[in-house]
Parts: sequence; C-alpha cells; structure tokens
Amino acid sequence: MKKLRLSQLQLLLWCIIATIVLSFKGHSQSYTKEEFKDSIANQPYFSIHKDNYFITGVPTNKTIDRTTANAKYQISFKQILTRSRLPWDTYLFMTYTQKSFWNIYKESFPFSDINFNPSIAVGKAFFDKKGKLKGIANLSFEHESNGRDSIFSRSWNRLSLEYTTSIAKNTIGRFKVWVPFGYEEGNPDLLEYVGLGQINLSHIIKPDKFFFDIRFRKGLNLDLKGSVRTRVYFNPFDNNISNQYLMLEWFVGQAEGMLNYQQSQSMIRLGYVIRTNEFKWLSGK
Repeated sequence: MKKLRLSQLQLLLWCIIATIVLSFKGHSQSYTKEEFKDSIANQPYFSIHKDNYFITGVPTNKTIDRTTANAKYQISFKQILTRSRLPWDTYLFMTYTQKSFWNIYKESFPFSDINFNPSIAVGKAFFDKKGKLKGIANLSFEHESNGRDSIFSRSWNRLSLEYTTSIAKNTIGRFKVWVPFGYEEGNPDLLEYVGLGQINLSHIIKPDKFFFDIRFRKGLNLDLKGSVRTRVYFNPFDNNISNQYLMLEWFVGQAEGMLNYQQSQSMIRLGYVIRTNEFKWLSGK
C-alpha cells in the first residue's frame, strides 16, 4: 500500500484552512416554519438525493496509465413517502444511491467496483424560538454493499443520524454519525478506515455559479487512515435551471469504494454533475 505524499497532505491542509476561513461571514436568512412547510408541500415526491455525476481522472500517487486512470459515476434519488403526517412533524422517505468505478481505459471497459446504498429514513426540521429554520435532522437505516460473493463480498449496515444546518453565510454543515452492525464478515476492519461519522462543509462562492465542498472521514485508530474529498463546482452556462455543473473532485485516503477499502488513493477527476439542492432551505433566500 503506497503512502500519500507529504505535499498532498499539506495542500489538503490548506484546503481545510480555506474552508474554515470562508465559513465565518455571518448567517444567511432563514425560512420560517410556514415557508418551510409550504416548500415541502410543493416539493416533488421524487427528486435527486446526492449528486448525480460522471467524472473521469487520474491518480496523483502512482504511475498514470490505462490501468490506474478510470471513471466514476453516481446515480442517486429520493422518494418522499409522507409529508409531515407522522408524529412530531416528521416525514418518511427512502433513498437509493449507486456509485460505480469504471475502467474505461482498459480493454473491454470492465467495472472494477459497484457500490449499492439504499436507505429508509425519517426527517424532521428544527426551528428557533422565533420560528426560523435552524436545521434538518435525518435518522436513517442504511445498507451498503458491492453485490459480490465469496472473498470479494463487502457489506455493512448502519443506523445513521445526520444534522444539516447553516453554520455561516452561504456555508452549510452536515454532521453525520453512525452505529454500524453486520460488517464483521468480509470486512472486519472496515471501521478503521470509515470511522463512526463524517463532516461535510459546502460553501456558495457565487450563487448558481461557483461552489466549494469538502468532506472529512477519520478511521477509529490514531493513524492517518480516513479520507478527505474536495469538490469544486462551476456552472459555465448562462442559464442553469437544471442545476448542471462541471465538477473537479480530489479524493485522498481510503475506502473510496468498498472492494479495495484498505488501499490508499489519491485521485483527481473532472466531469459533469447534476448537483443536489436537497438542503436549499438552509442556503438562504
């Protein structure tokens, strides 16, 4: 397993510092309780959950050739099952995300890994004493696997709690923790690489034009296992009613995919994305 270069870690540290600096600019205008309920009522039952994308790129920590360069794409959607009809003004929804790693530069174009991530979840919005939206919490039961058998089988289940809130002007923080189970067979040391949670920060540099996103995961042990994923979104179009962007992604660490979750990666990829606006209520009006 190749170690990541020190210069790469230093650059990632600067990315983290830049994200923190961008965060301290005051909070954005919040939705009221009634405005949020009206928006939920008008939202389509079927929508995008996570980003839907097709990106391709090369490693930065190993030789670049047709065996190390690849493509990655993701399909993700959300289906609302109820609209605030459950106790405590909660709503029920299900999600499905499929992430695939495709060796398009190899002969016969094989898929190296496909990860399946269905979930069912309960969501609830929280408001302050003035009736302004503070954040949205989701309690989910998730399954993730690569759909293979024998020694190539990888899977785990988790009960996840995620809280999304506006932490500063144009900056949204997503804080997620999970209780894992059913992972001992096939990948018993998985938590050493994915840990017990993640932090995701998204900053709007220019509305509908330019975004920055960074996600952190830390493994259980006191070593450098974990991952940092940074994304830059840019809209080159004059009209962006479909939320379409070009995306530059840099992933550094382990467990980008399930099959080779122990392997260290440093991959830079560029491509097309339909960006999610799942938490538009927290990004200001």
